[in-house]
Amino acid sequence: MSLPEVHLIGGTRPEAVKLAPVVLAMREQGLIEPVLLASGQHPQMVTQALAAFDLTPDVTLTVERTTGSQAELLTGMVRELDALWDVRPPAAVIVQGDTTTSLAGALAAFWRRIPVVHLEAGLRSGDLDSPFPEEANRKLVAQVASLHLAPTPLAAMNLLDENVAPVDVMVTGNTVVDATLAVAGRKLPYENPVVAAARAGRTNRLVLVTAHRRESWGHPLDRILTAVRTLVAKYPDIDVILPSHPNPAVRAQVEAGLAGLERVTVTDPLPYADLSRLLSEAYLVLTDSGGIQEEAPSFGVPALVLREVTERVESLDAGCAKLVGSDTALIVAEASALLDDRARRDAMTVNGNPYGDGLAARRTAQATAALLGLTASPEALVGVSR
Repeated sequence: MSLPEVHLIGGTRPEAVKLAPVVLAMREQGLIEPVLLASGQHPQMVTQALAAFDLTPDVTLTVERTTGSQAELLTGMVRELDALWDVRPPAAVIVQGDTTTSLAGALAAFWRRIPVVHLEAGLRSGDLDSPFPEEANRKLVAQVASLHLAPTPLAAMNLLDENVAPVDVMVTGNTVVDATLAVAGRKLPYENPVVAAARAGRTNRLVLVTAHRRESWGHPLDRILTAVRTLVAKYPDIDVILPSHPNPAVRAQVEAGLAGLERVTVTDPLPYADLSRLLSEAYLVLTDSGGIQEEAPSFGVPALVLREVTERVESLDAGCAKLVGSDTALIVAEASALLDDRARRDAMTVNGNPYGDGLAARRTAQATAALLGLTASPEALVGVSR
C-alpha cells in the first residue's frame, strides 16, 4: 500500500533550506511520502539550496514571467498547482513562511479542500507596509491553514491573539536551525572558488555582510557600504565577505561602493553549504536576512540587523541581535563595540538560540502525520497557553 503524499512547496532559497530537513525527517519517519515542489519563483536557487542536502525537486512548475509582477507570479503558480493536483492530489500541503509561493500554495490547496500546514507560522511585524508584501502574505495564509507550526512561543501567541484555535497551533522550533547545524557540521570544502581563496590560510576575524532585501537597495545600501569601508579601515585584523544580490544594478552598486578595498570579498550568491560554513566561522554578521538572524545564534555569532524593524523579535529579546538599520554611524558604533570587546560579543549569544533545538523537522513530520490521523501528535518544543 502506497503512503499518502504530502506536497511541500518551495519557491525561494530560504523556503528550500527550511523544507529540506522536513523531507528528510518524513522519509525517516516512514508514514508519509514527501513530494518536493519547486514553484518556479526562483527555480535555480531552489535547486542549488536543495543540493546541500542531497535533494532535488520532485516536481518543478513552469511559470512564465513577463511583467515580473506579484499578480502575474501568483496567478501563474495557482494555475500550475491546480493542473498538477487534477492528476496528483496530495493528502496535505506544506507551505513555508510568507512568500508569494506560500500564498499561492495555500490558496490553491484551500480551494480544493486540501489541508494546509503552515511552517514558520505566526511571525508578525504589526505593519502591513514592512515587510511588504510578506506581512500580508503570512496573515492571509493563517486564515486558511489547518495546522500552524510556530517557530517560537511568541509566534504562537501572535496566532492565539488572532483567535486561531489553540489545538491548531504547535511550537516546533525553526527548521532552519536543523538545516544549518547539519550542513555546517559537515565542514564541506568551499564550492565558490572566490570564497575558498579568500578564506585559505586566513587568521583575521571574519565579518559576514548580507544586504539582500529590496528595502535595503538604493540609499540604504550606500550607507551600509560606507559603514563597511569605515570598519575595514579601522580594523586591520578583519576580513569582510559580502555575497551580493544577483540584481545587476545592486551588484554594480556594491562593487562601486567597495572598489579598491583590500580584505573585502564580494561574491555571487553562495551555495547554502558555503554560507553556513562562513556563518559558523564568523566573528560578527551584519545582515538584513531573517534566516541568518535565526541561524547565527547556533554558532555563537551575534547579528547586527540592517533593518528598521524585524519580525524576529525573539533575537532582540534574547540579546543575540541588535537593530541598527542603515544608519552608518550606528552600524560602525555597534560593530566597533563588539570588535573591541570579545567578552561583550560572546555575551550576546550566551543564552543560546531562541529559535530551537535542531529537532523542529521531526516535530513537523510527526505533527503532519497526526493531522492525517497516522500517529499521535508530538510534544511541542514549549507549551503555550492564553
